[in-house]
Amino acid sequence: MIYLKTPDEINKIEHANKIGAELLRECYEYIQPGISTIELEHIAEKFCIDNKVKPSFKGYSGYPFCLCISVNEEIVHGFPSERVVKDGDLVSVDFGINKNGYYSDQAFTKCVGNVSEVAKKISKVTEECLYEGIYKATIGNRIYDISRAIQSHAEQNNFDVVRDFCGHGVGFCVHEDPKILNYVSNNINWKLRSGMVIAIEPMLVEGAYEVDIEPNGWTAITRDRKLSAHFEMSIAIFEDGPKIFSKL
Repeated sequence: MIYLKTPDEINKIEHANKIGAELLRECYEYIQPGISTIELEHIAEKFCIDNKVKPSFKGYSGYPFCLCISVNEEIVHGFPSERVVKDGDLVSVDFGINKNGYYSDQAFTKCVGNVSEVAKKISKVTEECLYEGIYKATIGNRIYDISRAIQSHAEQNNFDVVRDFCGHGVGFCVHEDPKILNYVSNNINWKLRSGMVIAIEPMLVEGAYEVDIEPNGWTAITRDRKLSAHFEMSIAIFEDGPKIFSKL
């Protein structure tokens, strides 16, 4: 089922995303060598209390934290922990809130300190893939067009995209239909319509796209233990083009 939003509902979803982006900006500035990832979780907990919002990930299907923090070979759903961030790490942070029944969803990857050239490149290209997908989120196109733009840009830069996770509709729930795949598939190819709100989230890998799941049952890592990066934005689709709710 697809949920088309009214202009008023879209405004409320946009407001939730602007609030969520404030926390992600704070996390981005805080991340540096020597901090532990659980410190970011504590910042998120306080932020939600101060802003009178609920963290949308915590408790969702049993997920135990406000943030997903994934480092280096971790793709997504990494647990905040006592793990210390080191110079040269790639750190991805994914966060969403529930503001009076309206949901946000956004993510970034930060290059920490003196990272390798491949780390710089995969982070840069993943963010570019995000915008390539957004550019195709227009009336008259289909999900296929978003997926193809992301996959093509990744492969042109000698990276691949993860198949096990994807973007999605968002706004009334954490995850809604349709799935927004980061690779071309004819199985999910809905026509894009005005009033759709979707989260586009490319996840690129340095090597093979196969994943393993850690014993915690959540954290996805690259099977070959090579690097991964993740960016995400929520957008609305209008007759005159896509609207990004809040740039990170």
